[in-house]
Amino acid sequence: MRRAGARPTIVCLCGSTRFIGAFQEANLRETLAGKIVLSIGGDVREDRLLWAEESARAAIKERLDTLHLRKIDLADEVLILNVGGYIGESTERE
Repeated sequence: MRRAGARPTIVCLCGSTRFIGAFQEANLRETLAGKIVLSIGGDVREDRLLWAEESARAAIKERLDTLHLRKIDLADEVLILNVGGYIGESTERE
C-alpha cells in the first residue's frame, strides 16, 4: 500500500491489438485499482481511416511499436494481456 500523496503505480498494458476489448477492460480495472495506465496509442488494423495508404501503415506501426517500448521503460509494472494463450511477435519482443 502506498502512503498518502505518493505517486501511483504506473502499469503498461501489452498484448495483441486484435484483442482491443481486453485492453479496454484492463485499462478500466487497473485505473479503478488506483494505477496510472499506459496503453496502446492506436491499432493499425482498425484505425485505417487515420492512415488510409497501405504503404504508410508499416512505417506508422514501427513508430507506434517503438513508442510503446518507451512506455514500458516508464512503467513500474507490465501487464501482458494473454487472451486465449496468444502472444504475437510484438508482444513477445516487449
